Amino acid sequence: MNTSDTAGFLPVSKEDMKARGWDGYDFLYVTGDAYVDHPSFGHAIISRVLEAHGYRVAILPQPDWHSADDFKKLGRPGLGVLVTAGNIDSMVNHYTVSGKRRHDDAYSPGNEAGHRPDRATIVYCNRVREAFGDIPILIGGVEASLRRFAHYDYWSDKVRRSILFDSRADILMYGMGERQIVELADMLKCGVPVEDITTVAGTCFIQPHADGYKKIPSYEECVSDKRAYAEACREQYREQNPFAGNALAQEHGGRWLIQNPPQPPLDTRELDEVYELPYMRRAHPMYDKYGGIKAIEEVKFSISSNRGCYGSCSFCALAFHQGRIVTSRSDESMLREAELMTKDPGFKGYIHDVGGPTANFRDPACAKQMKTGACPDRQCLYPKPCPNMRVDHSKYLELLRKLRAVKGVKKVFVRSGIRFDYLIADRDETFFRELLKYHVSGQLRVAPEHVSDNVLKYMHKPGRSVYDRFSDRFYELCSDMGLDQYIVPYLMSSHPGSTLKDAVILAEYLNKHKINPRQVQDFYPTPGTVSTCMYYTGLDPFTMENVYIARSPHEKAMQRALLQFRDAKNYELVKEALIEAGRTDLIGFGEGCLIPPRKINKQYDERKGGANGKASEGKRGIGQNKGRVKGRGRRTQRPWDTSGTRGDSGRGRSRKQGLRKQ
Repeated sequence: MNTSDTAGFLPVSKEDMKARGWDGYDFLYVTGDAYVDHPSFGHAIISRVLEAHGYRVAILPQPDWHSADDFKKLGRPGLGVLVTAGNIDSMVNHYTVSGKRRHDDAYSPGNEAGHRPDRATIVYCNRVREAFGDIPILIGGVEASLRRFAHYDYWSDKVRRSILFDSRADILMYGMGERQIVELADMLKCGVPVEDITTVAGTCFIQPHADGYKKIPSYEECVSDKRAYAEACREQYREQNPFAGNALAQEHGGRWLIQNPPQPPLDTRELDEVYELPYMRRAHPMYDKYGGIKAIEEVKFSISSNRGCYGSCSFCALAFHQGRIVTSRSDESMLREAELMTKDPGFKGYIHDVGGPTANFRDPACAKQMKTGACPDRQCLYPKPCPNMRVDHSKYLELLRKLRAVKGVKKVFVRSGIRFDYLIADRDETFFRELLKYHVSGQLRVAPEHVSDNVLKYMHKPGRSVYDRFSDRFYELCSDMGLDQYIVPYLMSSHPGSTLKDAVILAEYLNKHKINPRQVQDFYPTPGTVSTCMYYTGLDPFTMENVYIARSPHEKAMQRALLQFRDAKNYELVKEALIEAGRTDLIGFGEGCLIPPRKINKQYDERKGGANGKASEGKRGIGQNKGRVKGRGRRTQRPWDTSGTRGDSGRGRSRKQGLRKQ
């Protein structure tokens, strides 16, 4: 490959460094993802931030971990090694919730799995030690961030130590990392020994004592006592406050993990600077012969507008990673990005998304959050919107209007999460109407996740009545404007608190409203979430009340089958679930029944959707009959098409563990 082909990318070889005139470099960046120089990829942001501050960074993407040879090929860096598993926890990337090995990887060349090891951060760090000895190792990214304390590991079904101990790294950066990495680099450049760097916000380190720190239950206590584990989880979440949080200490075998309070969120000016660094905005040319990197396809023509989320869903790790304080880029910065897109030869006039963790959040929930942080003992939207929360879509609406007016832009879609409870709380429906008129491509994806109020309570999601209000208004507005559009609901089975009776309630709802989900999501206990704490301990960490957990694979299969009760292959599971839940009244031929009282025959199978249990193709190619739902006065919701599929995190492979971009 000619060096001219790679000009503009950071070096991945000694030849690249030579072409830049480098006789050495400062940081080696080891990543489990392929090298994509786009701000949707954490390694691109951190390396470009370092470059902007005068540091030389070489990228080592997806090295062969079977020996230390690959780690040595660029030579020893002058200041240290940065290690990340990539945009997704490596175990989530490799395994489904049922433990099956995945055959694809959107972050690898040719969408091919197998280019990174299990527990990639640990494996890479041990190879770095083998290659370079006592060189400073700094770890970050989702895998490190969400495993920074003693944590339940679903794949080994046990509590593991902080990843900082198992990786033998020196410092762990949690959160988004832009401020931390510059402070750490500056200290290392000034000759500060890495073991003496203990004051940087948003970092964790290990030391032999915990004097002056707030102590939480130790690793050993978390292993032996599930209540202690729940207490540790509660304190970790309470103290994720950049303005008032305490530093935390957790003992591991006589040594102490210390977590400094989080970094404050980047303000608008800082976000603009980060997203306007000189990214190439594509995958490195070395992957062209493999067909490129699939993960860039969804985000190449999307715009990241904000960070943080005060939704605080229990199964989402955002509050633990990006934080609950929302900050946004300026309109001017995003307009410049849109104009840059229009110059790309592959741009067809469509901006695929404008959003973030939650698209319609633009500012902190209330004025005091930027002074004292988010409230430790209450949430902004659950169980109902806080009276201090500002509900205002005007800024987001103005941004979308400006983007629609950019020359060369035909359509601006909003495909990242719309928080429907926040939307319906806005009495001014101007945004709602324009969203439906200009920014929905026939289907709007929202995440009720469930309809049983019992389950929604543990999810920290709004009650069913809120979703019904939103859904009804959606179809009323679509009808008023003559729009043939549908809601695509994300749904989850077997979340902590969900019994078979709760799953039946959801199945009845789907039946009543003629919703036929082609894919549903089993709850996946990923590191760092409140729901995972519930799954492991059987306790709600905030109330210490017992929580029902569907643990057996068979019960999980029954709950999942109930969400797809129309599928012929699920008949026996659905029948068993209804009998066990005491709902045999739903076995019959009445309007509200889910299955007939006999084994499905060919005629029934075809009537309900074809030999494979799928809805028959309609005019638009996504199945399901049109019409109005009896008693509802609105249009039928359609099943998901292939564009509505998602991975085991519940937000698609690019949003594992509920995380949006990094």
